[in-house]
Amino acid sequence: MNKVLQFTLADVNQAICVSHTSKENTVLRSGMPPEKVFVIPNVVDTAMFKPTRSRLNYDKIIIVVVNRLVYRKGADLLVEVIPEVCHLCPNVHFVIGGDGPKRVRLEEMREKHSQQDRVEMLGAVPHAQVQSVLISGHIFLNSSLTEAFCIAILEAASCGLLTISTRVGGVPEVLPDDMIVLAEPVPSDMVRAIKKAIHMLPKIDPQEMHLRMKDLYSWYDVARRTEVVYDCALECSDENLLEHLSRYLTFGAWVGKLFCLVMIIDFLLWHLLKLWQPADDIEEVPDIKLPFYQDEDIEGIS
Repeated sequence: MNKVLQFTLADVNQAICVSHTSKENTVLRSGMPPEKVFVIPNVVDTAMFKPTRSRLNYDKIIIVVVNRLVYRKGADLLVEVIPEVCHLCPNVHFVIGGDGPKRVRLEEMREKHSQQDRVEMLGAVPHAQVQSVLISGHIFLNSSLTEAFCIAILEAASCGLLTISTRVGGVPEVLPDDMIVLAEPVPSDMVRAIKKAIHMLPKIDPQEMHLRMKDLYSWYDVARRTEVVYDCALECSDENLLEHLSRYLTFGAWVGKLFCLVMIIDFLLWHLLKLWQPADDIEEVPDIKLPFYQDEDIEGIS
C-alpha cells in the first residue's frame, strides 16, 4: 500500500492533511517532503449544530454515542465499557445512534445485562437528525481505534457536550483540554475517563462551548488557508517527463519500472486527448481574486 501511496503522491505539488498526526503519517509513508504537506483542520457547521436553550438537569446523565457500529470505531470497546459504567453509576444512561455489523453485539450485551432501560439503541441516524440526538445528552463518547481527525467530536462540542474520546490519531489535536477527556483504548481507562467527565459536568456551559467552537473552527478561515495552499501549488514550476520518470525509478528496481511504464502510457494518452480537444477550445472560468489572506498567513498553516 505504501508503494501505491508513493506513486499517487509522486507528482503532487502540495498536500493538505487534517491533523499534524495525519501529516506525519503521510510524510513517512509517501516520502513527500514535509514542506509540501500543510495542515488544515476540518470544520463544523455551527449554525446547524448548536445546543438547546435550556440546560439539562443532572439527575440522569445521558451519554451519547453516534457512530458506525464497526470494529474501527471501537464498538467492541463499548460492549465492555457500558455494563461496567451502568454498574458503577446508577444514574447514567446511554443513547446509541448508528448501524453496522457490530450492532448485534451491543444488542446482545444489552440483553445479557438486562439494560434495556439504560441503553437506548436508535439504529441508523440521518445526518440531518444528528443534532437532535446530540442535544438530548450531556456527554459524547467516541471509542474509535483510529482517527485522523473525527468531525463527530466537533459536532458534539458545538452542541455543548463534553467529549470523552480514545487517545488515537489526531483526536488530541481537535479540542482544548477542558472540553475533552482522553483515554487509552482499553475498557478500564475509558471507564475512568467517564467517571472523570461526570464530575466535570457542572462546570460545562453548553452555550459558552458553542461560542468557542465558532471561534476555533470557521469555514472562512479554512477557505482562506486552503487558497494559500492552492496558490503555492500554482507557483510550482512544471517538470518535464524525464524528471518525472527519474523520481518514479527511485521506488524500487521492479516497482519503479512499472510506475514509469504507467506514467509513459498516461503521458501518451494525455497528448492524444490534447489533440482531440485542444486546450484553446476549452473555456476557462474567470479568475476572481478575493482578499482572503496576506503573505504572512503562509507561516501559520505549515
